[in-house]
Amino acid sequence: MSIGTGIFLFVVGAILAFALNVQVDWIDLDLVGYLLMGAGFVITMIGIALLVRRRQSTTTQRTVREPGSNATVTERRTDDTL
Repeated sequence: MSIGTGIFLFVVGAILAFALNVQVDWIDLDLVGYLLMGAGFVITMIGIALLVRRRQSTTTQRTVREPGSNATVTERRTDDTL
């Protein structure tokens, strides 16, 4: 989702900076466009970094039946590595 948001911000910023030729006294639309493009780029890079950094987990399950009874002991362990 952050990659899509970053691309959206970048496109809107490019439209404001390059395609729109409107002069407004109270705001500089070129500057807003450049700021949105920068924010979109940063958000896209963060999204890609989070996508690359996948979480890997290993789950081990052992079942032990105690001798002389019907009870079983189940042990589960999860190791997360980054």
